[in-house]
Formats: sequence, structure tokens, C-alpha cells
Amino acid sequence: MLLNRLRTPRKFIQALVGPRQVGKTTLVRQVLEALGVPHHYAAADSPAPRDPSWLESQWEIARLRSKGSGAGGCVLVLDEAQKIAGWSEVIKRLWDEDAASGRAVKVVLLGSTPLTLRTGLTESLAGRFELIRAPHWSFAEIRAAFGWELDRYLYFGGYPGSAELVEDEERWRRYILDSLVETTIARDILLQTRVDKPALLRQLFKLGCDYSGQVLSYQKMLGQLQDAGNTVTLAHYLELLSGAGMLTGLQKFSGSRVRQRGSSPKLVALNTALMTSGSEGTFALTRADGDAWGRLVETAIGAHLINGLAGSNVEVYYWREANHEVDFVLKTKGMIVALEVTSSRKKDSLPGLAAFGKEFQPRRKLLVGGQGIPLEEFLTTPPEAWVS
Repeated sequence: MLLNRLRTPRKFIQALVGPRQVGKTTLVRQVLEALGVPHHYAAADSPAPRDPSWLESQWEIARLRSKGSGAGGCVLVLDEAQKIAGWSEVIKRLWDEDAASGRAVKVVLLGSTPLTLRTGLTESLAGRFELIRAPHWSFAEIRAAFGWELDRYLYFGGYPGSAELVEDEERWRRYILDSLVETTIARDILLQTRVDKPALLRQLFKLGCDYSGQVLSYQKMLGQLQDAGNTVTLAHYLELLSGAGMLTGLQKFSGSRVRQRGSSPKLVALNTALMTSGSEGTFALTRADGDAWGRLVETAIGAHLINGLAGSNVEVYYWREANHEVDFVLKTKGMIVALEVTSSRKKDSLPGLAAFGKEFQPRRKLLVGGQGIPLEEFLTTPPEAWVS
């Protein structure tokens, strides 16, 4: 997609957003190599703070390299530009200057904090950008790149940079916690957004990973967190964690948006590595624990749906009424699909799906795992296939 867009005449800024360590920079370098045109890469994500003049100087380098390059121009890649104060206004001015003078500078923005980046895009660069999402790696991608079987993917997750470390679980764990979790929280959330209670945000992330796949009210969350807060603060922090590609809270499907917003969220880690790296178990112990493995399976299915459908017109929910529950509900264009997940072959009755079907008449009712759709098949099928 990015390659095709950069091959066309200069029309829009390309904004490639996604969590840390999912291969955004590698993808761009491969695209630049395939294009074979002059380019310049500059990263604002450094310990020393950058300022608008630094951004202008990088742009000037691209302008110089674009001279004599013909219609192909020069591609300027700005990594984490949103970490510079006033970045979007500077880029708007420079982009418009090039449009007026006919300079062929094409721009790619890389960002790991979609909320911050999107704010600048929509406020200052409206009509000048196209958004490309780079989600966590799917099972199909990990299997193709590293030859992993399903169980290994479910436990170690979809961070390609950690694949070579999985034979040493402690080393793998430290890499995930230090290089991914802490870096994302410290640099992509706390440095970019006002967070009055950093300790509470970190506790919420840990709690969310421990309870991933479960519905937990904000009041119950507060009861388990050491740092005092309120439900509004927790909801805001959960939104920040979701924007950074770490942890999200699905809302209850009810047919009423008022009830959806007021419901208790279903917590879902967006990469199973975020769950297992912070636990005390090992791959062998977790695989032997039916309950723990079941939570990993449900989280992997939820993450597959949420990551794969991000930016589409398909919304993902859960449903629960009294003792009946449906793990995931997909809704698009008046079409509803209900999914129940199991890691056991012993699940013969599905009262949740039956109750949901009676009330909402979904187009499809799917059982994933067990005697239903095999987990491997589901996780290698694009999520939009189930609502087509």
C-alpha cells in the first residue's frame, strides 16, 4: 500500500502509525529500496529534545535531494515528528510551500502514539494526509517469518524483534518489559500526554494484563489499585494505553450507545506477550494450566479481531446479560456476528450464543476453538472475512 502511494504523484502526506517494534521503520526502508529514488530519514525520537528548527533543517535536506530527481522527487521520512512542539503547524507550512513552488518532496510520518499524531493531523493537516495502520503481527505473519507453531505464538505473542530470544525466557521477558512496555509507557504516553498519576497508569496496565479476557468494572479496578483515582481517570488512562497499542477495554453490546458507554469494559491485551512477560509462569507451566491457557486463547482471538479491524467500519464489542455471555460481537452496516471462544473440546452447550441470538438475531453465531472453527484457521483468516 505504501509503495503504491509513493509511486504516484505527490498528493498526500503518508502517516504510518502503530505500536513500537512492529516493523514500521523496516517497512519504510524496504519501500525506499524498492522505489530507488532519493530519500532522507530523520528521527525525532531521541533523548535530546528536538525543536521546530531541527524539523525545518531536515526538510531542507529533502528539498536539496529532490532537485534534478524528476517526478520521483525525494521521500522525506520523519520518525516520531509529533514529539516536537508545534510539529503539525511547521509541516503544514513547509508542505504548502512545496505545493506552491512545485517541489517534489514526498513525506512519510512514522508514529507510535496514534492519539498524539492523529490530533496534529486532524487539526492542522486536514485534507493533506492519508493514514496507514501497522498493527501487531498476526499469527499468519509470525508463522511465515519464523515458522512458529500456534502454541508458541499464543504464549510469546507477535513482536518480531523478540523472536530470537524465546529460547531464553528470562532474557525474552526482560526485553519485552524493558524495551517495549517501559519505553512505550515512559516515552509514548507519559512524555506526550498529561498524566497526573503515572503510578496509577502503570498499575492499571498490569491489572489489565492480569485480567485480560475478563469483564471488570471500574469500581472493582479501583478496589485493586493502590493509587487513589476515580472511574473517569481510569477510563482516560485505558484510552491512552489503547492508543499506544497495549491494552484496550471493549464496551458491552446492547443496541443502545448510552448503555455501551456506561458499561464495564472487557479488558484485552493487544499482544499476548504483554500478558505473559509480566506473569510469574513459564511457557510449560502456562500450557499445563487450563484456566491460564484459556485466557491466552481468548486474548489472542480478541487481539486478532481488534488489531485486524482497526480503522474499518466494523466495531468490536462483548455481550453479557445475567449469567449469559458472548465473548465478542462484531457489528457493521446493520450486520451482527457473535463469537464464542473455547480452548476445550468439552464445550457442548452454548447458552450465551443462544440467548444472544434470541435477542439480537445475528447473521452468524460462531464457535472458535474446541469443536468449532479451529484456532489456527481463525487466527490465519483476516477478521473481515467473518462479516463479509
